[in-house]
Amino acid sequence: MHHSPPALNLEDVTLTLSSVAGAVNILNGVSLSVPEGQTIALLGPSGSGKSSLLMVAAGLEGATSGRVAVAGTDITRLGEDALARFRRGRIGIVFQSFHLIPTMTALENVAVPLELAGDADAFDHASAELAAVGLAARRDHYPGQLSGGEQQRVALARAIAPRPAVLFADEPTGNLDGATGAEIADLLFALHARARTTLFLVTHEETLARRCQRIVRLKDGRIVADEFAA
Repeated sequence: MHHSPPALNLEDVTLTLSSVAGAVNILNGVSLSVPEGQTIALLGPSGSGKSSLLMVAAGLEGATSGRVAVAGTDITRLGEDALARFRRGRIGIVFQSFHLIPTMTALENVAVPLELAGDADAFDHASAELAAVGLAARRDHYPGQLSGGEQQRVALARAIAPRPAVLFADEPTGNLDGATGAEIADLLFALHARARTTLFLVTHEETLARRCQRIVRLKDGRIVADEFAA
């Protein structure tokens, strides 16, 4: 029987950044394998290295040592251009601050990754994705005309539109009030189920983490617990 490779595989990953005070170890030998389709939460206090681990896993930051593979492809030694090409369509990311392009409408923002991936029907597909996050009526609005919750919905639609192998979410509810954050969390899990992607969620909120199938706890750049949620 053919087993597909894990969506994400990290082997003994370290990340050392230089600072005025000398080298700072951010990640200290992290190994983690995430099967296709799993929802996994990376939980830890501020400064535990969880956002850095997301950046390394998503290929946005190069590991100092160790190995990172996404959907069976070792991305550790890829050059910047090859990495950008590899990420396109395979990796979706939603950040705490929405990172939308302010001069583009909601529809154009969602269409960008689809166009880059060579989708001839990018705008039709983008329109459908906006409808799926409840923003059909806002497609011609610019980010500045949208609330924080609406902007995060656009960011979610943009991240999931190319049907990435892994959807990374870094504190996706961090800049939103409680009720809006809860709506975005619901939407995140609904989209995950619909797109059948792997969800890698970084959070410091226990309740949000508990909605994932698996919780990995990080402290001082090391995994201190790896548990399956009840």
